[in-house]
Amino acid sequence: MNIQIYGKSKCFDTKKAERWFKERGIRFQSIDLPRVGMSAGELQNVLRAVGGVDALLDPKARDAALVRYLARDEDKVSRLLDDPSLIRTPVVRNGRQATCGYRPEVWSTWE
Repeated sequence: MNIQIYGKSKCFDTKKAERWFKERGIRFQSIDLPRVGMSAGELQNVLRAVGGVDALLDPKARDAALVRYLARDEDKVSRLLDDPSLIRTPVVRNGRQATCGYRPEVWSTWE
């Protein structure tokens, strides 16, 4: 497995996800989402895997309502690229598979 965990340093769910993989001896790469962000290609792959912008948008984010109000998905994606703090964390990638939020029931099925 090639696991990447995109998260925020103060996010409780990100820490829980990292602990989940550590406990199982699964190596992962931790990426600070607010500092590094995601490339456009990575974001598109994650969006396909999780089911679109609405699934990836953090409902607790300050500007979440504004992003939901935007009519076109292209505008929403552009906003997520500009402000990674709008993305719900952790985003866990394994190749083409991805989840957002704490989802150990999905991770346990990955090989």
